[in-house]
Amino acid sequence: MFTEYNLKKRYLTEVKAEIASCKAEGRELITEYDIVHLPPPVRKFFSVCGYIGKEKMAYSFTEWKDVYLRTAPGKKWMSLDCYQFNAVRVPSRIVYMKSLLAGIFPFEARDKYQNGHGNMLIRLLKLFTVANAKGEEMDISALVTVLSETFLTPAYALQPYLEWRPVDEYSASAQIQHHGKTAEGQFYFNDAGEFVRFETNDRYKTVGNKYEKCKWVVTAGNYIERNGVRFPTQASAAWHDKNGMFEYFKGRIENILYNTPEGD
Repeated sequence: MFTEYNLKKRYLTEVKAEIASCKAEGRELITEYDIVHLPPPVRKFFSVCGYIGKEKMAYSFTEWKDVYLRTAPGKKWMSLDCYQFNAVRVPSRIVYMKSLLAGIFPFEARDKYQNGHGNMLIRLLKLFTVANAKGEEMDISALVTVLSETFLTPAYALQPYLEWRPVDEYSASAQIQHHGKTAEGQFYFNDAGEFVRFETNDRYKTVGNKYEKCKWVVTAGNYIERNGVRFPTQASAAWHDKNGMFEYFKGRIENILYNTPEGD
């Protein structure tokens, strides 16, 4: 029974299963031929950030530090520990978060897109389920979140479930299709060729006791180079509606590990 309510253990079990499904995949290198069909700013990103000639990512671990979340405008930021895994060939994203409510009560959550479905599971004191969001709106929202992280694990950009459309020299749009669901958004790049912003109208926001589509924006910046590739170290997410902009997530990326067993 304890295993059922231990979200960290559930996260590790789900990640282990995803890695096992990736082990049979070859470790080919990313080549100029792989990116020839991509829009110009996406090709530039692969080149300037050092991904040409690097091993294609089957999966990744994102190491987060200084992560903060808030539930509404004016609310205090809550510090979180955050662990993230992404798989590429079959798009998957599994995130485990934990914190202390009021500095006392253990709070944990597991947010994922896996097997074509999204789910946000939140528990208090490791026993009480306070949220277990699922359904079509969660499926699409979780899928578009995977899309937004394309340039944290750039092999996503090469997959057949992503369809690219050129916009201009600083932006490109992409549509992701998986498990009968579709979502799309637009990526923006700076003069250096770095990805800096993602925008979509396909993500659902909880409004009262229902879901409504709302403009959702992810920003990224402060790139560093590690292991021969460049990636952003700062990221945030915000809703944009008639009341203005509400930033609810921000964090620092310490490292991104590709094709490493259990993030080692």
